[in-house]
Amino acid sequence: MRKHQIIAWGLCCMLLFSATSCQKVKSLFGGVFGGGKKSSTTGWAYNDKKNGGIEYKKVKGQKAGPGLVFIPGGTFILGQTQEDVMKDWNNIPRRVSLSSFYIDEHEVCNIDWLEYLGYLKRVFVSFPEVYEKALPDTLVWRNQMAYNEPYVTNYLRDPNFAEYPVVGVSWEQATEYCIWRTDRVNEQILIDKNVLAHDPTNQADENNFNTEAYLAGQYAGSVKNNYKGMGGDRRPVRAEDGILLPAYRLPTEAEWEYAAFALVGNTEDERIGNSRIYPWDGSWVRYAEKKNRGRMMANFARGEGDFSGVAGDPNDGYIFTAPVMSFYPNDYGLYDMAGNVNEWVADVYRPLSFQDIAAYNPFRGNMFTTPLLDEEGNLAQKDSLGRMRNRLQTDAELATRENYRTADNRNFNDGDLQSRISNDINWQSTEGDAGTSDMYYQTKEETTTLIDDESRVYKGGSFRDRAYWLTPSARRYLNQKKSTNDIGFRCAMSHIGPDPGRK
Repeated sequence: MRKHQIIAWGLCCMLLFSATSCQKVKSLFGGVFGGGKKSSTTGWAYNDKKNGGIEYKKVKGQKAGPGLVFIPGGTFILGQTQEDVMKDWNNIPRRVSLSSFYIDEHEVCNIDWLEYLGYLKRVFVSFPEVYEKALPDTLVWRNQMAYNEPYVTNYLRDPNFAEYPVVGVSWEQATEYCIWRTDRVNEQILIDKNVLAHDPTNQADENNFNTEAYLAGQYAGSVKNNYKGMGGDRRPVRAEDGILLPAYRLPTEAEWEYAAFALVGNTEDERIGNSRIYPWDGSWVRYAEKKNRGRMMANFARGEGDFSGVAGDPNDGYIFTAPVMSFYPNDYGLYDMAGNVNEWVADVYRPLSFQDIAAYNPFRGNMFTTPLLDEEGNLAQKDSLGRMRNRLQTDAELATRENYRTADNRNFNDGDLQSRISNDINWQSTEGDAGTSDMYYQTKEETTTLIDDESRVYKGGSFRDRAYWLTPSARRYLNQKKSTNDIGFRCAMSHIGPDPGRK
């Protein structure tokens, strides 16, 4: 092709691009983005009650729930790239990708937990055990060779500690808090939209707002002005309306680590200029910028018996926990992703997890459930606490599936006998159960590890820990029923739909 022909061809392409780019982009929904009136696949009208059309309204995108910060998804190296001085070898680096999600700006505080306890005590009047089960273990402050009684009696309830991170909560208690928070946030959304009236006094026992029960039609509440649906009919809000938020939950280990490193601060045009040891740049724990140079970046133990530094000139200034947001945030605007208290994450602990997990949204701990049905095939009635009933799927139900064959996948491919079985379908175990909740299981009488399906990961380091544990890659574990005075948590939420600001 000659030079002048190439130029002419290029000009034509530019004119064509210019002409098409000036037009509005066509939507799959029968018109330009913003809400077409007809289906592009059938020609039937949306939101037309006369011809049985389906309801469809364009939504602006998911909003962040209270307290949450948006974390755009991407790829990163999960695991420890620095020297493993503990010789655990439990966080071998692996590249993974994560969907976008939300995570709490700071750790859940004592005042947050007191709000939770107050609700449980007020609503579940016939079930006082619900309130008692949610009480933190304040005895975690006791030490056989220390005087910590003031914390035992005051840390949770004294208003001076209101904005300190809650501790003494187990993984199970933290998970229950997430469920409660989901319902309170969604209930408030419906109140703000005048769908429900603010009527907390009439909620008691099973008659309390639960998101799943409301969507299933098993909770009506005090209706103020129901949602305007197709043809102007008033009805309860549905999941398809895009109004209610997804569930609050514990972050996965990968999500927590990704958010803590906040490598967005070192990234330009998909190039990560520098990796990190901590949630900030540098190999030390003091602020590097001239304005605040020398100030501590986190609340941790500088050395044996040194929790705060010398009186009058302390290093981090706090002998035990600190109020949330006392130290500088990372590049996502998240506080205390290193130090103060460790934080529960959702994952079941296995030392070889980083070799076994998926490359996209990695997580160990899946237990796949399905709604419980009654004899007529309808959703079973909610339980005495107002929650919908679910059950684990059975292996028989999953026999023909290709992507998973059992509901409880906490110990999937973790090194136990079942994991080492070949694909020979005629293999018969002579040692008893081939799969077990214990890792490296041998026989019914012999177990070679303390790690089981109730071992949950916690991360982040605390006021009691040395600097080594401040790196987001470091990982430890504890039984999900136990608690300590240096483990707290923060919540997360999945992001649904296209990312805001995506190029």
